[in-house]
Amino acid sequence: MARDSVVGNVAQDLGLSPSQLAARKARVVSEGSEQRFRLDPRSGVLTLTETLDREHICPHSESCTLFFQLLLENPVQLIRGEVDVRDVNDNSPVFPQKEMVLEIIETAALGSLFALERARDKDVGINGVQNYSLSPNSQFSLALETGKGGAKYVKLVLQRQLDREEQRELRLVLTATDGGSPPRSGTAEVRVLVLDANDNMPVFLREVYEVRVAENSPPGQLLVRVSAADPDDGSNGKVRYAFTDMSELPDELFDLNIFTGEILVSGKLDFEESQYHEIQVKATDGGGLSAHCKVHVEVLDVNDNAPEITLSSVSASVPEDAPPRTVVAVLSVRDRDSGDNGRTECAVAGDVPFILTAAFAEHYELRTSAALDRETTAEYNVSVVATDWGRARLSARESVLVRIGDVNDNAPRFTQALYSMWVSENDAASVRIGSVKATDADAGANGRVRYALLREEGEEQTAVSVDAESGAVSVVRALDYEEVRAVEVTVSAADGGSPPRSATALLRVLVRDENDNAPVVLHPPPDGSAALGELVPRHARAGYLVAKVVAVDADAGQNAWLCYELAKATEPGLFRVGLHSGEVRTARAVGERDAARHRLVVLVRDRGRPPRSASATLAVALADGFSEGHLRASEEEPAAEPDGRLTLYLSVCLACVSALFVASAAAAVAAKVRRARRREPGTLPTFPQSAADSGAGSLPRSYVYDVRLAAGTVDSEFRFLGPLFPCFPAGLPQGAADQRSSLCSAGLGQQEGDWAAQVRDLRGTGGARRERGMRQVGTWRGR
Repeated sequence: MARDSVVGNVAQDLGLSPSQLAARKARVVSEGSEQRFRLDPRSGVLTLTETLDREHICPHSESCTLFFQLLLENPVQLIRGEVDVRDVNDNSPVFPQKEMVLEIIETAALGSLFALERARDKDVGINGVQNYSLSPNSQFSLALETGKGGAKYVKLVLQRQLDREEQRELRLVLTATDGGSPPRSGTAEVRVLVLDANDNMPVFLREVYEVRVAENSPPGQLLVRVSAADPDDGSNGKVRYAFTDMSELPDELFDLNIFTGEILVSGKLDFEESQYHEIQVKATDGGGLSAHCKVHVEVLDVNDNAPEITLSSVSASVPEDAPPRTVVAVLSVRDRDSGDNGRTECAVAGDVPFILTAAFAEHYELRTSAALDRETTAEYNVSVVATDWGRARLSARESVLVRIGDVNDNAPRFTQALYSMWVSENDAASVRIGSVKATDADAGANGRVRYALLREEGEEQTAVSVDAESGAVSVVRALDYEEVRAVEVTVSAADGGSPPRSATALLRVLVRDENDNAPVVLHPPPDGSAALGELVPRHARAGYLVAKVVAVDADAGQNAWLCYELAKATEPGLFRVGLHSGEVRTARAVGERDAARHRLVVLVRDRGRPPRSASATLAVALADGFSEGHLRASEEEPAAEPDGRLTLYLSVCLACVSALFVASAAAAVAAKVRRARRREPGTLPTFPQSAADSGAGSLPRSYVYDVRLAAGTVDSEFRFLGPLFPCFPAGLPQGAADQRSSLCSAGLGQQEGDWAAQVRDLRGTGGARRERGMRQVGTWRGR
């Protein structure tokens, strides 16, 4: 049959439509190295890829069967097909030699047989050689014999006595005919030379020699010794041996000693190629007489072939979520030996999650036996071992590379649950401050992580951003430590799987304080409301508390640690400032020669880098008339405040006493004012509301009091001081200058008398002793 000839319709035989064949990617694989069949998936027709030659494919077999495998996918299915190649009579019988020469002595007896070389026909069965015929003659006829393998041998039979003197040579035509339709034939010429009388022929001891030899016999091993005897003397009695009819035997398999008749193994015998050999041996004497015998050689099988493993189909990859018993590959095992030597068993080597199951004769399916995990093992190199059952067992190993396909079964994982990063306040936008990192054990898109910030609906944009690819964290705007100390956001890491998996981590961005705020002075007020300054008694001793500068800094930490220093003073040696407290005290006792007014500039500096500072200006006036008790109180350091409930009780008592005192003082002042107005002789000059308006004093006109409460006692002191009116206010007219001295003296005297009376009423006789001190107190304190 020519190439592309139709062998059959696979789709019809299997009951499948052509569309099913195409969908399941059907393909045909021939056993062996040659691909002789082709499958058309559109029609399901099986065609030839080349012209078949049965004589080439199966040279020594009457039956010729070709095997192929039909592979289907989705699911994987393997179907075995057999194609019988039928012989046609396309070869004619051919003789090895076109001319055969026979030397026959004239005294040969009637009925003598003379072997002729048989014709060869590559066809088999009925198409092989079936008959021989001889051209018409009166001396010879033909005799046919059938050998053990079915081969037909032809011999020449002497029918009439030869006479060399009458006819020295005969030429005959031998015709071989096969049984084909139409029959084919081949011819050869038989040339018979009539020899002079040699009345004895060589005679073999046996007509047939039976020999058994193992296929692994080494070259040079003695196979058999044939022997023929000739009773003639001289050259007619010397026998020489030779192979005849050796066309079917490789020349290298056997060697014959022409003198001894020993047949030796000269090549490699192979049971798998031929299980027996038939050898024709001819013995010829010196007179030309010959005899023939046969040597039947049976080749014994030994286990000299290891199993052969052939992979028919292998999946490119297996998903890691594939269920157990998923087919991964289909393979076949073949052993060319016979019997137990050709019987095989197949198994998977090593501890791998795969097993072999038998599909049909000598075919196996490689399946998964357990759950797979690509993150643990991305691929398996599965070793399949096939072993035969021979005495010396032979094995073969084939590796199957199985790649595990990834599925999105792992969520990203952050390296930390909480990321803390620092950023300096006032840093420019887009400054990178760190990065977050999440890993995903999956591969490809399933393991590609993208980052994002999680925000609730309606929530404003945060001050930080995260790069979606790298996870780099940066600020999107400058931050102010005084407004926000830290920013907390939730970072999400999602992979690219379907559906995607994600994880979250907390990102905390801490703002690092910078020294961007200068100290702010709270006291004295910067608006100049305290420009009247502080009063210091003329007789104040060293350490007298003049004032306290109070300042704050909006920064934190070291940037908010404040220190105070005296930057400028009218008389530098008279005052000092506490480095950390800001208290302004006298550095020495105040002397009579010290100036009445002093201007102090206190510098307040923080400890940032670079440091920032602010200044406060204090006006200090030296005054006479303060009590000794007030001086002692001013020089004392403030005591530590009591703790606990005692402090609460004392505070409540102080508040009550103060409220009672204020009410009493207000009533007394009101009564005194009314009496004073009744005694006024006429219109008096109008005084300014405060001493600051006149420029002649430093204390306000409001009453100032000092309350002392001793802890654990009911003994209290109340000290009063009336308004210190200037004796010569600038607002009086020039004509009233003569009345200034008497007016001030009268007013002060009257007020002192009233206050003394009130003190005696409150404290009894003990209050008179402190009257002078009360008139000079400028502040109040409670202890």
